[in-house]
Amino acid sequence: MDDEAITIRLTRDQAFVLSDWLYQVMFRSDDLEGIVRDRAVWSPIYAISGTLDKTLSEIFMPDYGPRLEAAKERLRADLHRGADEPPAQGADG
Repeated sequence: MDDEAITIRLTRDQAFVLSDWLYQVMFRSDDLEGIVRDRAVWSPIYAISGTLDKTLSEIFMPDYGPRLEAAKERLRADLHRGADEPPAQGADG
């Protein structure tokens, strides 16, 4: 078994929004089993969630809601901008 760690890079906004979604799915809705049927997948989900919880100070701030909405809006705007850009050409083209 290869236990070499993998690094995933997220922007702070991505991490914040993902953290909130994971919290909603895992603890508020109690629907993780309905969304992720294979319990083996739960291990990395819990690892990611725990790492985000330890990293993000935003989750403990009194203005959590407005910060979360602002992060979501920035991410939506980034996605929209990305959809308007032509695809990057590869080394062949």
